[in-house]
Amino acid sequence: MCRLFGLSAAPYRVRATFWLLDAPDSLSEQSRREPDGVGLGTFTADGVPVVEKQPVAAYRDAQFAREARERESTTFIAHVRYASTGGLEVRNTHPFEQHRRLFAHNGVLHGLDDLEKELGSYLGLVHGDTDSERFFALITQRIDSHRGDVSAGIADAVCWAADNLPVYALNLILTTATELWALRYPDTHPLYVLERPAGGADGSSTLEQHTGRVGIRARSGALADHPAVVIASERMDSDPGWRELGSGELLHVDADRRVDSTVIRDSPPKNLLSLADLGAHAAASQAGR
Repeated sequence: MCRLFGLSAAPYRVRATFWLLDAPDSLSEQSRREPDGVGLGTFTADGVPVVEKQPVAAYRDAQFAREARERESTTFIAHVRYASTGGLEVRNTHPFEQHRRLFAHNGVLHGLDDLEKELGSYLGLVHGDTDSERFFALITQRIDSHRGDVSAGIADAVCWAADNLPVYALNLILTTATELWALRYPDTHPLYVLERPAGGADGSSTLEQHTGRVGIRARSGALADHPAVVIASERMDSDPGWRELGSGELLHVDADRRVDSTVIRDSPPKNLLSLADLGAHAAASQAGR
């Protein structure tokens, strides 16, 4: 299963260190637990997206994934990919950038021919082969049609996909330089949120979180003094404040770190895929690891 991670310290810019592959035994195991790509997205003080990503094909680029990278941003997005569609290339590796927004996705969509027809000219935003980047282009199209309202654009795109495409999962994180959105839909994969006070649960701790044997580790000394909102595919520490998003719940963290959420769809996709409906490669990418 792909790992998603998002963090907002809005309105503050904070420094954080990331290891995108934090598993000492993964190279020796030579198994499908090894990721197919890793990526980190941040923003400069001027709001320019900065994306660092690399496929981990044939274990050649594990050093890139293991190296500590310290970055400063208001929002952060990270992704560990297990490929379902698209080859092991940089252009198919998350996060993706469109219109100064960054996006990462965990799930599978079928019916890409129908999706491409719906995109029209927005298909020009797509540079790779993945369902994820095409779905991001649909979100971008819908945001534009809603005059820049990101929440409305995500809701519109999700409902269109749920009505018109075979869907396995659409869990996502989308960030701008100052805001963050996260969606869990349907309840195929979990997605968690932690509204972390300054210093964490005990009031004196730095941020030190990790997603398990194969996944993302994040550390931030600055978050001993600043609150933050964290989104992750799994609980990353023992903090009792972690909450699982509900199916169809869209969570928004604004530029002042105010959090609101709404259920944008309370029914499952009309054509809900199961693991048995996926090809062997896609099914392996969605199974728990």
